[in-house]
Amino acid sequence: MAARPIMKLDETVVNRIAAGEVIQRPANALKEMIENCLDAQATSIQITVKSGGMKLLQIQDNGTGIQKDDMEIVCERFTTSKLRQFEDLNNIATYGFRGEALASISHVAHVTITTRTEDSKCAYKGNYADGKLKAPIKPCAGNKGTQITVEDLFYNVNTRRKALKSASEEHNKIAEVVSRYAIHNSGIAFTLKKQGESSADVRTVQNASTLDNIRTIYGPSVAREVLEIETENSKLAFKLRGFISNANYSVKKCIFLLFINHRLVESSSLRKAIESVYATYLPKNTHPFLYLSLEISPHNVDVNVHPTKQEVHFLHEEAIIEDIQKSIEQKLLGSNASRTYFTQALLPSAPVPISDITQKSSETPSGNATSSTVYAHQMVRTDDKAQKLEAFLPRMKTQSTTDEMDRDRQQGCSGNAAPSTSSENQVDEPMETDDGEKPSTSSARKPPVENSPKEAGDVKTSGQRSLKGRRGGQGHHHREIRLTSVLSIQQLIEDEMHQGLRDVFHHHTFVGLVNAEHALIQHQTKLYLVNTVKLSRELFYQLMIFDFGNCGIMRLSTPASIYDLAMLALDSEESGWTEDDGPKEQLAKYVLDLLQSKAEMIGDYFSLQIDEEGNLCTIPLLLDDYIPALDRLPMFVLRLATEVEWDSEKECFESLARECGLFYGIHKNIRLEEKDGKEEEPTASTSQATMPTYNWRWTIEHVVYPALKALLLPPKTFAQDANVLQIANLPDLYKVFERC
Repeated sequence: MAARPIMKLDETVVNRIAAGEVIQRPANALKEMIENCLDAQATSIQITVKSGGMKLLQIQDNGTGIQKDDMEIVCERFTTSKLRQFEDLNNIATYGFRGEALASISHVAHVTITTRTEDSKCAYKGNYADGKLKAPIKPCAGNKGTQITVEDLFYNVNTRRKALKSASEEHNKIAEVVSRYAIHNSGIAFTLKKQGESSADVRTVQNASTLDNIRTIYGPSVAREVLEIETENSKLAFKLRGFISNANYSVKKCIFLLFINHRLVESSSLRKAIESVYATYLPKNTHPFLYLSLEISPHNVDVNVHPTKQEVHFLHEEAIIEDIQKSIEQKLLGSNASRTYFTQALLPSAPVPISDITQKSSETPSGNATSSTVYAHQMVRTDDKAQKLEAFLPRMKTQSTTDEMDRDRQQGCSGNAAPSTSSENQVDEPMETDDGEKPSTSSARKPPVENSPKEAGDVKTSGQRSLKGRRGGQGHHHREIRLTSVLSIQQLIEDEMHQGLRDVFHHHTFVGLVNAEHALIQHQTKLYLVNTVKLSRELFYQLMIFDFGNCGIMRLSTPASIYDLAMLALDSEESGWTEDDGPKEQLAKYVLDLLQSKAEMIGDYFSLQIDEEGNLCTIPLLLDDYIPALDRLPMFVLRLATEVEWDSEKECFESLARECGLFYGIHKNIRLEEKDGKEEEPTASTSQATMPTYNWRWTIEHVVYPALKALLLPPKTFAQDANVLQIANLPDLYKVFERC
């Protein structure tokens, strides 16, 4: 196959090919003409469009106009008034510089130019095709400035015309270009409308500010959520100004208006860098609004890299982008604190409360009534008195559980008792009353039979308490305590109460247990992690102080030897006994003698009854449906002798109450759940029967925390340590989940 000869293309073909690179759609042609208007120092630009600019694209300005002598070559390629030599590109300060815009348009459309300079007596009009005048220039009437009319765009390039989208979509592209230039050029009035229509699609006034134009074009929802940004770096020789949206505003598609040296351009690297900053603040798949005007030293910018001039290259690009990124990130810091959210107060068709109807009907016709603000805490249900869903779920009573509880009742066991070295003196015996009465329980908190700690151990009490009133009723035989020491301790507890924490506990909703030591509660829109161990100790300490001398009684069915209890405690590692402390037997005898000498006082005031043989017969009943962990009883007895300040009345009562709080409080090493399955049968090798389990999970949720809610006066120290720790709140959760 012979090689084809090389021929010079016809000038018309060359011009049309070049025109296709510069003018890709009506919006590109309009952009070039707007820039010409701005170069001509126009203060008013009016644009008229028909069929998305394909039938008609007309622009009129009030700029300097075109000289009559220049009309003949104005549409020829490489004719310009803005550039004289190549070196001028280093200091270019105008939009146009190549002299290709009007030439390219005239090669793919019919162009008519009407212009008048300030010193001219009339306007002049010329018609152009393929860069040439079709007829001599004619004088006509006209205002100062230039009017360019482009008709039948791409009439001679069918492939390009067919590639264009619908007229409405092309019109939207044109409106986007006009809007962006209108925002950047706040001192110039822009008007865009369709031919034959009186209303304008875009209209800005000359004296409007940049923010006013943003409000006019993109709406008040954008304008009220933008932050003004300004930064300058003399080392990198650039200045930045503009408006960026805060964390309150987001859209599905990024709106990015970027001007470099007042030229509308695109920069994918800068866009990605900025959006990476906003990814921390905005919900997933949403984007910000950005208007940035970047001024870079002209000799650092190369504007001649794209036929449409949509892209530019500049020196130190990475450093400048990084600096801009840091400035925007600094501007957005703390913006989460001002975020607002709008929610639907009522679901559709939801009944309107009568109080709302009454309130609306009572409002005067003048509309003086102020609209109520919807706050964050009103967006969810936060009523601590409302039932939880579990209240509607029946508890399943399994056969294994029934059998286990039947065995427990037959064995007469209760609590988590500690194993004893002697089968004759066990401290894990059930507690009962002499008169055999049923224990009094609150019907609202009475657990099912298979989970009731009292019925599981057949525990009976001789005192009655309820959670009514400030501290609760003290039973049928209440006596008034007038001891100054006790009253001063009570007053100190009330004075040291933290009112904020009191409100939290008084109006909390129990969420669930994390473990034996910690639980989750909700107060209004906040979630707290609370220390059950510390709270329960404080609760029982206060119960002992406020029920001083009026505690109920829990009686051990078999009295426990104090001496044996002390020996058990000394054998444990928790006691810290060493040989330097002396023989255990001697220490146990000291504990027995000391407590026997104080038996009358602690029996009268604290319901700790000790008989003449040195046996502990009763312990106080501080809370209905609650039995302390009896495996702690030996250590409790030992600490009564060693940790209580017996020589001073006030210190004695306070320290003894503290020890009761330590004994009765929840311990972090307890086992929450009941044991599943059957218990092992006792064998000859075991010293005693296997102890039944105790449902601490039910007790903590349905006994301890209702008591905390009704009775606890939390001290101020709880607000300073980690006993009550806020771990979440509703507004912050909105922010977190919106980013997922």
